[in-house]
Amino acid sequence: MAKKELTVEDKLRALYELQQVDSKIDNLRTLAGELPQEVKDMADEVEGLKTRLTNIENDIKECETQISDHRVRTENANASISRYKEQQNSVRNNREFDNLNKEIEYQELEIEASQRKIKHFSAELEERLQEKAATTKTIEERTVDLNQKRSELDQILAETKAETEALMLKATDISKKIDERLLTAFNRIRKNAHNGLAVVKVERDSCGGCHAKIPAQRQLDIRTRKKIIVCEFCGRILVDPEM
Repeated sequence: MAKKELTVEDKLRALYELQQVDSKIDNLRTLAGELPQEVKDMADEVEGLKTRLTNIENDIKECETQISDHRVRTENANASISRYKEQQNSVRNNREFDNLNKEIEYQELEIEASQRKIKHFSAELEERLQEKAATTKTIEERTVDLNQKRSELDQILAETKAETEALMLKATDISKKIDERLLTAFNRIRKNAHNGLAVVKVERDSCGGCHAKIPAQRQLDIRTRKKIIVCEFCGRILVDPEM
């Protein structure tokens, strides 16, 4: 169904009314301030800490596995040394004795290497355990802070939800009166304006948005409400103070 053709004054009134409603919505959203971004940043930090904790736990498992493996190697090497020494008691010549001796020496080197590895991974394990404890504590502290911020944000949103929804419905109803081309221009100006003002009044002979001076003849044209006039400097739609 085609929109009823509005006069320029009707269009200006609809745009100004829509601006007033949108500004109220903006103000309600501003009540939350930086909380939404703070909550997001804190949630991201907690997730990052949890990922770090998982990596630390994987390192701990690897250290424990390495320590266990080298302890088994040490036990096996000691068992081999005991066996070789028993065999030395029943050798038939010096050559067999020397060969067994070399095997014993090799196993002793294996034990030394495994002991060094055990010492290395034990130190790393202790370090990782300390990191785990510190990271776990940080996660708990950050989670408490995050839950508090989320509670604050939820409370603000709950308090303004009904009013915001009512204003959004009103804005939708007003938007239906405005032709698509003009509404698109309005939304574009709002998006580019740092304060979200697309429609402003002429105040003290100046643009209510950028405060640039408006020539007298242009002000007269604005007061007649016969055409839509925008500020030459900031591009906002201008209406007279009595609108």
